[in-house]
Amino acid sequence: MTSHPIVLAGQYGSPYTLKMRGVLRYRHIPFRWMLRDSKWDDLPAPPVPIIPVIAYPTDDGGGYADVTVDSSPQIMRLEAEYPDRSIVPTDPALAFIDALIEDFADEWLTKAMYHYRWAYQADIDKAGKLLPISRDMQLDSDGARQMYDFITQRQIGRRALVGSTDWNARLIEESYRRVLEALHARFATGDFMLGDRPGRGDFGLYGQLTQLVRWDPTSVAVAVDVAPKVVNWVERMDDLAWLPVEGDAGWASLDALDPGTRDLFAEIGRTYAPFMAANARALMAGADEVVCQIDGREYRQGPFGYQGKCLQWMREGYRALDAGDRGRVDAVLSGTGCEQLFE
Repeated sequence: MTSHPIVLAGQYGSPYTLKMRGVLRYRHIPFRWMLRDSKWDDLPAPPVPIIPVIAYPTDDGGGYADVTVDSSPQIMRLEAEYPDRSIVPTDPALAFIDALIEDFADEWLTKAMYHYRWAYQADIDKAGKLLPISRDMQLDSDGARQMYDFITQRQIGRRALVGSTDWNARLIEESYRRVLEALHARFATGDFMLGDRPGRGDFGLYGQLTQLVRWDPTSVAVAVDVAPKVVNWVERMDDLAWLPVEGDAGWASLDALDPGTRDLFAEIGRTYAPFMAANARALMAGADEVVCQIDGREYRQGPFGYQGKCLQWMREGYRALDAGDRGRVDAVLSGTGCEQLFE
């Protein structure tokens, strides 16, 4: 540990917090863990009130020079500041594919995470009882009941914002099962999505799956039944500080990806791609609803501005590739449905 390590502030029930904790542990970046909104939290307000927060102390350790949010930009800032044990492939085409997997996890798989936690009573009860005491273990019974009511009513009321409705439930749950099946197949032959070392996409998947396969009872039961290898993988990903990595070795070649990884691209093209494209169109048109066909069924939810920015960034990254690398990406994604992201 350095004398003034960076601070990671978040909650155990936050998939994005655990995503970033996994990144820091794997990359051997010294950090101090802090429970957000607890009695130990001394951080200034971040630009947006979300978690995780990464705070950079001043040189003398007496305060904070910068406070950041949003896991993907946080990852890329760490890449610029800490060169060892990178989670970004040096091959630009492979790095783009890796970023696509990460965004799929962050912006689509998160729908399953939110859905299972707040659509089923057993999951609602667990979250409502345990989440409040994460930040204050001395919470008394009256306070716990009040917080149970506040959190569950608020989060259930927000389900439609992320697409977790009765109309979309079957589609979201079937997508979750297909993701599990694709990952289970991948882990039958290798340890990570793009070779023998984890990338941004691995940590994106890991973050959402910390909740889906280890915490929320309904989705955990599905994972144990469908994809036990995925449950074990998430346990391993929690702390990869031990994993031996040398230089840039360990990345797979783009033209030799595992069938399980290719199955995941098909799921990305089946679900995330049509949703992200339709969301962008709805935002441009000023529409109050996103309506699109996903896997032969109609999907509906309100437009989401941040996901419009995510697609814009993805398209900018695609256009920034040179012609040769863009052609290699196209060859990998051909026929998966992902092509509509870049039309």
